[in-house]
Amino acid sequence: MTPLQQHAASILAVAHGPAAAILPNDNTNAIRRSWTRCVNDFGLDPARPARPYIETASVLRERRGRIEEHLQVARAGMEQLFKCVSALGYVLLLTDANGVTLDYIGNDTWDDRLTHAGLHLGANWAELYAGTNGVGTCVAERQPVTCHRGEHFYFSNVNLSCNAVPLFGPDGTFFGVLNVSLLTPPNVNESAHLAHCLTSLYGHMIEDTLFARHYQDRTILRLGKSTVSIAGEPMLAFDGDGIIVGANTSARRQLQGGGQMPEALVGRCLTEVVRCSIDRIAQLAQTSGPTDRVPLDTIDHTAYSASLIAPQRPRSPVRRTTADADGDSHYPVLDQLAHGDGNMMRILDAAKRLVNKQVNILIQGETGTGKEVFAKALHQSSSRADKPFIAVNCAAFPESLIESELFGYAAGAFTGARAKGMRGLIAQSDGGTLFLDEIGDMPLALQTRLLRVLSEQEIVPLGAERPVAVRLSVIAASHRDLRKQIVAGTFREDLYYRLCGATIPLPPLRERSDKLFLIRKIIEEEARGMDAGTDVDEAAMKILLRHHWPGNIRQLRNVLRYALAISDGQGLRTCHLPSDLHGAGPAEAEAPGLEMSVSAVQATPDGTARERASNELLRTLHKHKWNITAVAHELELSRTTVYRQMRRYNLADPCP
Repeated sequence: MTPLQQHAASILAVAHGPAAAILPNDNTNAIRRSWTRCVNDFGLDPARPARPYIETASVLRERRGRIEEHLQVARAGMEQLFKCVSALGYVLLLTDANGVTLDYIGNDTWDDRLTHAGLHLGANWAELYAGTNGVGTCVAERQPVTCHRGEHFYFSNVNLSCNAVPLFGPDGTFFGVLNVSLLTPPNVNESAHLAHCLTSLYGHMIEDTLFARHYQDRTILRLGKSTVSIAGEPMLAFDGDGIIVGANTSARRQLQGGGQMPEALVGRCLTEVVRCSIDRIAQLAQTSGPTDRVPLDTIDHTAYSASLIAPQRPRSPVRRTTADADGDSHYPVLDQLAHGDGNMMRILDAAKRLVNKQVNILIQGETGTGKEVFAKALHQSSSRADKPFIAVNCAAFPESLIESELFGYAAGAFTGARAKGMRGLIAQSDGGTLFLDEIGDMPLALQTRLLRVLSEQEIVPLGAERPVAVRLSVIAASHRDLRKQIVAGTFREDLYYRLCGATIPLPPLRERSDKLFLIRKIIEEEARGMDAGTDVDEAAMKILLRHHWPGNIRQLRNVLRYALAISDGQGLRTCHLPSDLHGAGPAEAEAPGLEMSVSAVQATPDGTARERASNELLRTLHKHKWNITAVAHELELSRTTVYRQMRRYNLADPCP
């Protein structure tokens, strides 16, 4: 028999054998139960070749939206776990309760191998699609599962070794699976055992963090078996009357599921669970901290070492994140960024929770998706709104200047320095927001200095002897995949983890369902400055809505600005739109701005479009007194494009 035939025969023998041979409650028999389900319930054939089942991008967005808050906490735990196992070749997956991969971390040099194995975003690992595997069997069993090599149902997966643990939310709802997989299993058991232990540990840490965050307005009783806190200990949240309002997974399993207390914990008085009066517990809350432990027995005489976590913030009578009772928004600037797009609304809701938190934020998205606009909206919606918003484009400064621009310098620091020195951009952002755009283009040497600034909250200007304290709130942004840059050695891993306290992924314009809202909003904004009409005919709107927009919102704004400029105040018609939007050819490499092809000009009656474009450029040149840099900035064009347009329309500086 071939290895494939032997593998299939072993699985079928178990699946068709007596059910009594499959005992409960251990990993081996969890695998055997899975084999039986796959054959008898799902009708799967272990001899059949299997390919990863990949969900669509829209399905993936919808599923991520359901557990967005959980994903942010889980991501932080995954990044810490990856530091422990990356050198061993492991890949991390986070799936939802149905086994769909919503997040992953792996060595990006393995892209082809990861894709072939199904270890990437959108892969559905449910047993129905992937047979027996770590994630799918964990979903079915709701317990930790190790699925090693030949334990996988399909022969194409026998090179995988997977460790999966279920994740439960603060209310006990199963919401996903944390999985650590190895493409080529280790030759020694120590590595597999380490991966199993670490997966379990970080699964508990993610759950504990979610629980503590959810009940941060309550007192939490933590029950451990040692004098120090470890992940996965039973935790009970209770109110001022001593009524239990929340119990974590370990509490439900050890205190309720163990048989001593079969009734639900939530809703019961704390004194029904532990042998201690409410007054004594209140005393502990006043005299001890989260690291202080005291002996405490449960009603069934089980001994624990207990500690209390005091409320982190006052409890609000009603939790409102976006509007008052009368419907007025607390965050009008953020609310103007989207309307009706489910993914963006979830992103905005998460952003509103972050505006005043001491968390550095990383905004990721394609070029032109509005990362700086989003960063400004975060700043304007925060308690720092009256403080400076300092934007630094890390790709725009020459490497020789960026250090002095960021950190400033003391008087006489170098030849040509200002006599009184210069206050750097970081110092200027003190108390406000420092926005580091295109952070992926920052030179490595400066990344090291920036990491120290973020860590120490102080800077040392060039030539200075003493550090200067700064209060920093940092928002970084990049269109690059920083994790790939880490692998390539061009971006510091420790800086990445320092910056991405929370990650906000902005979707490209082509994936947004609120394009109509954005088009009308941008037209209104642009029309104010040029006394233009805001009407758009149906044909022109259809063209705008169906366009792919490779340059995203920036390209859309440039197109609308151009179209309004040549519309002569009568509203937008199809003849005002650039030719590439009509399907005449691929979009130009640069955003259109004032660019217009000759064919588009000739298609306009009497050639007036060319004349209007020329007049618009001439008006802007006069406005800025022929300062080409200022003109390029206003029109969002490169200086080269401005010069090319000047030659096209025969515009020359009258005072060269």
